[in-house]
Amino acid sequence: MKKFTLKHVFEGFRSTVQSPASSSSKTEQVSVVETLHSDNFHVAKTVRHGFPYRPTAVAFDPIQRVLAVATKHGSIRLIGRPGVDAHLKHENESAAVLHILFLINEGALVAATADDNIHLWNYRQKRPEIVHSLKFQRERITCLHLPFQSKWLYVGTERGNIHIVNIEVFQLSGYVINWNKAIELSRKTHPGPVVHLSDCPVDPGKLLIGFESGQLVIWDLKSRCAEVRYQSTEPLKSVSWHHEGKQFMCSHSDGSLTTWAVKQTTPKPTSVIFPHAKTNKEGKQETCKAIQKVEWKTSKTGESFIMFSGGLANDRGGRTPSITVIHGKTTTVLEMEHGVVDFTTLCHSPYQSECADPYALVVLLHNDLVVVDLLSPGYPCFENPYPMDLHESPVTCCSYIADCPADLIPALYSAGARGGKRGGGFSEREWPIAGGEWGAVSCSYAEMIITGHADGSIKFWDASSVTLQVLYKLKTAKVFEKPRTKSIDGDEDPFAIQHLFLCPESRLLCVAGSTAHVILFKYSKQETTSEIPCLEIPIIYDIYGSADCSPEYEFPPRSSLQVGERERRRDGERERRREGSKKGVGIRVNKRLKRRASVDYFVPIHVRGGSQKKPAGYQADLVCLTPWVEGEPPGAISALSINSSYGLLSYGNESGLVIVDYVAKSCLLNMGTPDLYGPADPYQRAPRSPKRTDGKEDDRCKSPSSDQDILEIGQSAFYLHNDALEERKDRTDGLLRKESREELRKKLSRKDSKGVERTKVVKEGRREGEVKMEFLKLLGRKESKGKEKEEDLSLRDRFSKLDARFRKAFSSDLSTSVEVNPLIPLLLNGVCLSPGGGWRGGGAPGQAQGGAGQPGKESGGARRGDNLKRSRSQDKLDGSFSRSRSSSISSLDNITSEAIQCLAFADSYTRKNDSQLAPTLWVGTSLGSVIQVMVSIPPLDTRQTTPVTVSPSGTIFRLKGSVLAMSFLDCNGALIPYQFESWKEANREKKLERTPTKSVVDNRMSPTNSSGEQQQTWGDRQFVVIASEKVARVVALPSQNCVYKQIITEISFVVKAEIVQIKDSVCLVCYVATGHISVFSLPSLRQLLYVDFLPLVDLSFQTRRQGIVDPMLSIWGQQMFVNEDATQIARTFCFTNYGHGMYLCSPTEIQKFTLSADFCKDLQDMLGELFRPCDMPEPPKQSFFKGLFGGGVSQLDREELFGEASGKGSRSVAKHVPGPTAQLEALNARAGNATSDIGRAKMLAIERGQKLGELEERTGRMMTEAESFSNAAQELMKKYKDKKWYQL
Repeated sequence: MKKFTLKHVFEGFRSTVQSPASSSSKTEQVSVVETLHSDNFHVAKTVRHGFPYRPTAVAFDPIQRVLAVATKHGSIRLIGRPGVDAHLKHENESAAVLHILFLINEGALVAATADDNIHLWNYRQKRPEIVHSLKFQRERITCLHLPFQSKWLYVGTERGNIHIVNIEVFQLSGYVINWNKAIELSRKTHPGPVVHLSDCPVDPGKLLIGFESGQLVIWDLKSRCAEVRYQSTEPLKSVSWHHEGKQFMCSHSDGSLTTWAVKQTTPKPTSVIFPHAKTNKEGKQETCKAIQKVEWKTSKTGESFIMFSGGLANDRGGRTPSITVIHGKTTTVLEMEHGVVDFTTLCHSPYQSECADPYALVVLLHNDLVVVDLLSPGYPCFENPYPMDLHESPVTCCSYIADCPADLIPALYSAGARGGKRGGGFSEREWPIAGGEWGAVSCSYAEMIITGHADGSIKFWDASSVTLQVLYKLKTAKVFEKPRTKSIDGDEDPFAIQHLFLCPESRLLCVAGSTAHVILFKYSKQETTSEIPCLEIPIIYDIYGSADCSPEYEFPPRSSLQVGERERRRDGERERRREGSKKGVGIRVNKRLKRRASVDYFVPIHVRGGSQKKPAGYQADLVCLTPWVEGEPPGAISALSINSSYGLLSYGNESGLVIVDYVAKSCLLNMGTPDLYGPADPYQRAPRSPKRTDGKEDDRCKSPSSDQDILEIGQSAFYLHNDALEERKDRTDGLLRKESREELRKKLSRKDSKGVERTKVVKEGRREGEVKMEFLKLLGRKESKGKEKEEDLSLRDRFSKLDARFRKAFSSDLSTSVEVNPLIPLLLNGVCLSPGGGWRGGGAPGQAQGGAGQPGKESGGARRGDNLKRSRSQDKLDGSFSRSRSSSISSLDNITSEAIQCLAFADSYTRKNDSQLAPTLWVGTSLGSVIQVMVSIPPLDTRQTTPVTVSPSGTIFRLKGSVLAMSFLDCNGALIPYQFESWKEANREKKLERTPTKSVVDNRMSPTNSSGEQQQTWGDRQFVVIASEKVARVVALPSQNCVYKQIITEISFVVKAEIVQIKDSVCLVCYVATGHISVFSLPSLRQLLYVDFLPLVDLSFQTRRQGIVDPMLSIWGQQMFVNEDATQIARTFCFTNYGHGMYLCSPTEIQKFTLSADFCKDLQDMLGELFRPCDMPEPPKQSFFKGLFGGGVSQLDREELFGEASGKGSRSVAKHVPGPTAQLEALNARAGNATSDIGRAKMLAIERGQKLGELEERTGRMMTEAESFSNAAQELMKKYKDKKWYQL
C-alpha cells in the first residue's frame, strides 16, 4: 500500500489550482534534458599571438633555428617556423627578463631576470618548464656568457665579480674572479659593473672581461691571473671577437669603434673610428650617439661584416633609429621605424673559431621584428610571416567567430591577396627562422578573428587551430574625406572602430566608429563604382529642468525624433507659434519661413561625394552619421546589430535607438530611450537646464535640401515635399482651428479632491511627464454613449476624430509616413495627447515611397487596442532595481540617461499567449530594461517598394544591472539559429529569399491554429535568455513567465557574458570583474563552473585611467569608474562557440583560451614541436701547420678548473631553487622511499608472522608431546602405585 503523507496532499492541491500556462511551463522545464556537466569544462590558455610586448633581448639557436624574445613582463616567446611558437612565463611577472642564452642544440634556455634569478628552461616538450633556478642574494646580475658545448656559465655582477655556475645542477663553483684581482693595483677607483664576458675563439682558457668604465682584462683561467689589461678613454658598451682570436672590437658611448690586439705592446687601441662622425666648419668633429652593440663577423670570401646599432651624429634631434652594416669598404645604414632594442646575427656554424658567414640579421625593435637579408644586394628585409603587425594601429575591439562558413575564409584570402599586393623590396629568399614542426592534429572547423583598430582599419585573421594568419585588411577611413586637422596625441582618432558585427553567412559587415558613425559593408568579388548613400540621423532626448518655471517661459521644443538631413532653427517657429496661439493648438505647416525653425548642429566627418571606385572585397553600402547638436557631441555607439533576413540595421547610444532599412536606405525609427517605454516609463528622468537658443541665422547649418519644408507637430519634426504642402496646410489649419488654446485649457482643467483647480499646461511650469500621466488618466475614462451634441463630446472623442482626419489628410501624398504610436504621446504645444495611433517614419527626406502608410495602418490598427492594454510596464523579473552609474544620484528612480547596451533581432512573440512568431527587435538598456520592438516586414514581392514598419510593443522586462546578452532557445533547450540571407554576388539577380530556418522553427514550435482556447493548452514554445551585470533570467514565451533565475554576482559585476554552444548544447558564459569565469547550463541556469581565471587589473592597460579600482569597494563613485573602464575591456574580450575565447592580453598580443575539456585533451597534439633532434655540425678542421706550430684551437678542461677541486661556492652568494619538475621528482623520490620503507616493514611483518606461526606450531607439538608424556607418566604411576619397592 502506498504511503500517504501530507506532502502529497499539498502537491495535489497545487496541481488543481495551477494555471494552464504555468503548468505547461513546468512541463517544459521537466522535458528539457540538459547534457552538459562540470566534467565537460576545463579552463586553459592555449596560444598567444602577436608581437611580444615591451621586448628586452633576443637570442637565436643556429642549429635548431629557433628565436627567443624576452620582455619586461617576465615572459619569453620562443618562435620557430610560422605556426610554431611557445610562451614562457615566469612566476614573477614584474621582473623583466634581461638576458637569454640558448644551450645550442640541447633544447634548453638560460634566462636572467631583474630580480637576480637565473632560470633554466627545458623546451624539449611542448609545454616548456623550468628545471632549475638560482637566486643571487648579494649581487645583481649584469652579464651572462655560456661557451659553446660547455656546462659552466659565467655570471658577471654589478660589483664587478664573476661567478661560475654549473648549469647541470645549478650550483656555484668555488672559482671566483674578484674585481680587485682583475684590475691593476695602481687603479684607485672601482671599474664598474661587468658589461661583457666572452672567451677567446681559439683559446678557451682566456676570458675577456669588460667593465662599464672602459677597463678590459684578458683573464687566464689556468693561472688565475690577469694576462693583459686595456683601458679605453670612453665607457664601454659591447665587445665582439674576430674569429681568429687575435683581435676584438669594442663599441663606446661616444659613437666610436676601437680595435684591440690580444698581444699588444702599446696601451692604445690599434684603430679608432667614428663611422658616422662629421667634421664641422670649425674643423672639429661632431659628437655622435652611443653605439649600443657591435658584432664582427667574417664571410667565406674573407670580407668582414661589422654591424652595429646607433652611432649617428647628434646634429639633429630625434634622428631615425638605424642599424649600420659595414661590408668591406661599403657602409649601409638601415633606417628603422622604431627604436632598436637588440639584434643578433644568424650564422650557419655555432663555432666561434670558424668563419661565421652570416646570412641574415634579426633586429628587435620596440614594436616590430625585422629580419634583414645579408646575402641579397641592398640588404632587403624578409616579409614577416608571423602576425607581428597585430598592433600596427592600436586594437580597439575584437570579434571571434568559430565554425564560420567554409567559403568565407578563402573568399577573404582571395580579396586580401588581390588588394594587398605590395611593391618590391622584400627578399625572395626563404624565411630563415624555420625551427620546429607543426602539430599532427588540427581543428575540423574554421575560426576567424576580426580586429578593429584606432585608425579605422579592420583586419580579418584566420585563427583556425593554433595559428593566426592575416587574411584581409579593410580601411574604413577611405569612405570619408580626409579631416582637415589631425588628432592630437591622446585624442581618439575620429575613425577608431568601437563595435563590429559580422553576419558570416550573408557576409554583411557593420562597424561603428568613435564619431558615432555606422558603416554597412557588403562583400563583392568584383570591383565596382558607385556612390555611397549617407543618412544623417540625430539621436537626441532632452529633459528640461526647472531653471525657469514661470508661466511666461517658453520651453524649447524637443529635438527631432525622426530622421532628417538637418534640423532647422526653432526660434522663428516659436515666434510664429506665439503670434498664432489664439488661432490653433500650435501645429503649423510653414512653406518658407524667413527665419527657419532649426537646431544648430554639424557633422564632423563627411562621406566622399560622387562615384567612388570600390575594390573587390568589402564595399561600403550605407553610412549613418550622428551629428552634433547645439555644440554637444553625440554619445558613442554602445550597441550594434544587423539582420540580413529582415534587411534591417539597428544601433543605439546613451540617448536612444535607431533602426535603418538598408534595403530602402531609409531610417525607420529614431527614438530616445525613454520614448521606447511610452507611458510605461518606470523612471523619473533627472532634469537638465534648458538651453536658450539665439535667433541668429546661420547659413552653414541649413539643410542641403533647402526645397524641403518642415511640418512640426509639437516637438517632433517631419520633413515634407513642397508639391503637397499647400493642400496639407489647408487641411491641417481647418482641422485644428476648431480647438483653440483656451478651449483646450478648459477641457484639460479639473478639480482635485480638495476642490483646487489644476491646469495641465506646460506653460504653468508643470513637467512634461506629469502632463503625460494626467492626460492618460483622462483618456482612460469611459466615453459617453453618443447622445450628446458635437460641442459636448468628450475630449477623447474629439481627439479620435482629430486623429482620423489627421491620418486622412496626410495619407495621400506624404513622402514620410506618419503614424502616432500609442506608446509615444503626441505633444501639442507642450500638452501630451495620446490618440492611440501608431508612429512610424519611413524614408529619408526627399525619398518617395509608394503606397506609404498602408501596411502600417493595417498592422497598427489591428493591434491598437492590445497595445493600449499592454502599455503598462510588465515587470516580470526584478522591478525593484534600476542601476545607477553615478555616485551623485541618490534615488534609484532619478535617471539622467539610459544607454542601449544590447540588441537582438529574432522571430519571437510580442504579446502574451501569441500563437504566431513575428519579427522583433529586443533592446536591452543600461538600466536593466528589455524592450520589445515589433517589426512588420512586407511580402517579398513588394519588399523593394513597401516600407517596413516598426513600433515598440510595450512589453518590458526589467533586471538588475545593465543588460549584456540576449539569446533565444526553443522548447527543447536548443539555440534557435538567427535568420540570414545567404551571400550572393551583387551583379547577379537580387532576390530576397528567406532561409528555411524561420519556417522550420515555425513548424516545430508554433501550431497553425490560432484559437484562443488552444492557446492556453499549447504552452510555451520559446525561451529567451537574458544576462545582465548582476543576474541571469530565462523567460518562457509567449507566457512571459520567468522560469529560471540566477544571481551571477552580488558584490561585483559581469564584464562579458555570452550564450555559446558547446558539445551540441548551450550554456551561458560570464567573465566577472573579480577575475572568475562562471558557466551556467541552459535553460536551468545551473552553475557548472566557477574558476579563477584572470584578474581584471591585468587588463587595465586598455583603460584611460591607470589601474582599475577594486570592484569590491562599495562606493558608487568608484564603482562607476570600474564599469566605465570595463566597457573597453569587454570590447576585446570574446567568447564563442565550442567553448573558445580570446582577450587582448597586452597592447600588442592576443591570448586564446578554451573552456572545453575535450579541446584540452587534443591541445597537445595540435601544438607544434619546438625541438627536433639534429646532428651537431662537425668542428672546423685544423690545418697541419697550425697543429704543428701550435696555432690552432687549444682545449680546456673546465671540469678540472671549476669542479670539486675548486671547492664549493659560498651559500650566501646564491641559493638553489629547484624547479617544479625537480620538486616533483623529489616528491616522487620521497614517496618512493616511503613506499619502499613500508614494503620493507610489511615484509618484516610477514616474516615475523611466519616465524610466529612456526613457533606456534612448535609450541603445539610440544604441548602435545607434554600431554602424551603426562599421560604416560600417569599410567606408569598407576601401574606401580600399589607395589612395594621390592616388587619393582
